[in-house]
Amino acid sequence: MRPGDRTIVTKGRGTLQVVATPIGNLADLSPRARETLAQADLIVAEDTRHTRALLQSLGLSRPLLSLHAHNEAQRVPRLLERLESGARLVLVSDAGTPLLSDPGYELVRRAAAAGHCVQTVPGPSALTAALAVAGLPVQRFCFEGFLPPRGGERTARLAALATEERTLVLFESPHRIAALLEELVAQFGTERMAVVARELTKLHETIYRGTLGELLERARAEENFSRGEITLLVGGAAPRPAAIDLAALRRTVEILARELPPGRAAALAAQLTGATRQEAYALATALGGRPSKSGDRI
Repeated sequence: MRPGDRTIVTKGRGTLQVVATPIGNLADLSPRARETLAQADLIVAEDTRHTRALLQSLGLSRPLLSLHAHNEAQRVPRLLERLESGARLVLVSDAGTPLLSDPGYELVRRAAAAGHCVQTVPGPSALTAALAVAGLPVQRFCFEGFLPPRGGERTARLAALATEERTLVLFESPHRIAALLEELVAQFGTERMAVVARELTKLHETIYRGTLGELLERARAEENFSRGEITLLVGGAAPRPAAIDLAALRRTVEILARELPPGRAAALAAQLTGATRQEAYALATALGGRPSKSGDRI
């Protein structure tokens, strides 16, 4: 090893593998994911009934233990003990990549902190699948998952997101999608471009594209709009104009207004400072610049 090189030392023989499972189409399960499930000493699942059905479709049978929002704190110590003893644990959610609006964060965090090997077996995700087909800017995006369910906290979160310039990605239950679109129209306006991706990778996959106002109309009119799993994407807000340096604007207008009529002084000051011509003209006339000549316009 060369000086300065670092290595990661893991504790014991236990391994936690975080495995992505299909979001609809079983053919999307990778061969590596299937092999990992088959070799697991214990599969930690969001809903054991759902995961048992997946295993049966693959011709597999492995021990299962549930891990969800209501029992994760209690289950993690037991699972860490299994890792200490050298077990190979596999973490899955009902669909897609674990931890993305699904349980598992506490287990992964504490397993890594304890020095155990934590590996990923990547694969399907509604987040990346929706971004890939949305037709919205995806170089930068903001994943919000599920918003607060109700009340002032939800309203405040939407108000804060109204000026977000990155594409937003939201999850919502189908029976609430119309209500969410109504809230978005109220906070963002009707003209923001958006996409509703429904039943991704499944037989009835549908991508609805349009403005928030147009999508709201479709949600109210089409029965199928609110059926199945939904991912909502909203185009980012227009960049906010940079703040104007009022002191610099005033100095510029003062100098130009000594030699030029207010309209001309305002036009040049606006170009030099980034202010609007209206702002510069109001200041020029307030400072008592030369009277405007006939035809002098702002």
